[in-house]
Amino acid sequence: MFRMFNEKCFRKRLNSKMSRLIHLQFEVFGKVQGVFFRKYTEKKAKSLKLKGWIKNTRELTVTGELEGEEECIEQMKDWLKNQGSPNSRIDKAVFCNEQNIDKYSFQEFKILK
Repeated sequence: MFRMFNEKCFRKRLNSKMSRLIHLQFEVFGKVQGVFFRKYTEKKAKSLKLKGWIKNTRELTVTGELEGEEECIEQMKDWLKNQGSPNSRIDKAVFCNEQNIDKYSFQEFKILK
């Protein structure tokens, strides 16, 4: 019984280490400027151990790139589509150019000016 439990834990750890790394670009539309959206996004991304960046656009949207494990990317996509900062209003979130990567190209997640 103990050996079977250890094998299950080992398989679970092995599968989690084999999680795919994903890179994607995003843009969020709505009331997302002047409501600390970038700051909350940075906090959420760091909590999920994601890397990349976010910035405001002249079109009053926010745009950025994300890199991280597939499960964490999916959580972040959901957060960007449905939650955001407390005073934001998300009309739409668009994700594009999603691809598998072998290694990170960013050191951290940060807000660009």
